[in-house]
Amino acid sequence: MSLSCSDCISSSDLLCGEESAVVLSRHGDHSPEYVSEIESTSPEFQDSINQLLEEERNLTWITSRIPNQPSDGAANRTESVAWILKVQNYYGFQPLTGFLSVNFFDRFLLSHPLPKNNGWPQQLLSVACLSLAAKLEEPLVPSLLDLQVGNAKFIFEPRTVKRMELLVLTVLDWKLRCISPFYYLHFFASKMDPSRAYSTLIASKAEDIILSAVKEISFTGFPPSCIAAAAALCAADTLSNLSISESWSEGFHRDDVKNCYQMIHEVSIKQKVSKQETEITSSDSCSISSSSCKRRKLNNETFDVEKKGSG
Repeated sequence: MSLSCSDCISSSDLLCGEESAVVLSRHGDHSPEYVSEIESTSPEFQDSINQLLEEERNLTWITSRIPNQPSDGAANRTESVAWILKVQNYYGFQPLTGFLSVNFFDRFLLSHPLPKNNGWPQQLLSVACLSLAAKLEEPLVPSLLDLQVGNAKFIFEPRTVKRMELLVLTVLDWKLRCISPFYYLHFFASKMDPSRAYSTLIASKAEDIILSAVKEISFTGFPPSCIAAAAALCAADTLSNLSISESWSEGFHRDDVKNCYQMIHEVSIKQKVSKQETEITSSDSCSISSSSCKRRKLNNETFDVEKKGSG
């Protein structure tokens, strides 16, 4: 049952007294989400990628310093990220919105750990990060109450979420912009398939792979370009008719891409096993519940027969 936590935040850890207007970025320029509109053979295309790589090198420190969390912290993160991606899918938000939400979530916890109060601080942080990302990327954003779907354990009033949003902005120093793997997908897809017959399909499949990968905190150690290349490779693996060009990785560290590629496969297997176990457990629960109902029905019928016989 959902609980209202409008007055939950009494801890000074979750208070912020600033009254400034929301400034989304201190940078005057911004990177395009995708570079697919530029021909892959044009100088502008390569220049865009080079610019992204340069900016990526300046921002990599944000993610590479995120440490491994203890088992309970990892479990809380897994639950929070799963909820974020569920809502992202429910409203049909762009993949980038889900990625940014998780990025804000991880960066916040890197420098501002939350208290373990039955999980509600992490849920509040999840709502605030998703709301900020949606405001950045989506043309239409649900209200703060409508955003809290997906069987959320706690429901927060809008004023509470807004206070948390301000705290997130303050902790992140108002720097919400980051380089995402999605920026590189069409570049790698066109490199792997110069004919471009499958490039759109590769990019589309790679988007799903990236969203699945962000559920694991271990991927925060890889630069976005590396994650994009590995995801594109995994997507290309599913296309038996595609012969990947040998020149696709020129200028990139193949070893890093290979390690990320292997990790994606390992995580994919782990997630499939976990999903199967969940389905089996759910099926067993339904069977036990059904059997219990049948036994109760039979016992009631037996009791009725005995009563009629004794009458």
